[in-house]
Amino acid sequence: MPKIVDPVERRQAVADAVLRVAAREGLEHASLRNVAEEAGLAIGSVRHYVAGSSELMLFAMQELARRIDARIRTHARALLDPEPTPGTDRREQTARLLAETLPLDARRREESALWLSFVTAARTRPELRPRAAELQSGLDELVRRVLVETQRSGALLPGLDLDLETRRLSALLDGLTLQAVQHPDLVGPDELRAVLRRHLDTLASG
Repeated sequence: MPKIVDPVERRQAVADAVLRVAAREGLEHASLRNVAEEAGLAIGSVRHYVAGSSELMLFAMQELARRIDARIRTHARALLDPEPTPGTDRREQTARLLAETLPLDARRREESALWLSFVTAARTRPELRPRAAELQSGLDELVRRVLVETQRSGALLPGLDLDLETRRLSALLDGLTLQAVQHPDLVGPDELRAVLRRHLDTLASG
């Protein structure tokens, strides 16, 4: 009997292979052939999901965003709940939620490096720009929602410009990510957490 192929598992295998090749050898080496070899598949099987290099990059960006989003949602459900559990430490939950965007361990460091590679590639590859802009907008929206909910809870300093503070906090996360990816021996997880918490402290009331 012919082997039954699970399309969801096959698609996941291709996505995982793209990210492994890109993380190990760089985006320029994530070709259809190399990805097929990494996944142990025929090129034709990979072409079932992507037709060329541009689609392959978009496919990989989508998978990377899915992974990060899945982690963030775990924290976001509790923090952004309009009726949080009594005794919830909102400041601690906020720090944990936003820290999921930072390269605090090997997995997140690899994801952050890939994200920076995609953003850099989008500068010279117009077909990638809409997806890169969409992912950045997603981060900005997350930051803004966190600030809005913090304001509603009365834990944010009165009179703050939320648009400005959204940009400032988003830029801080981007800057910390860049420094930690480029200089992991100089900017470690403890320092990343400390800088983030200090910034959040400057926004808090009481």
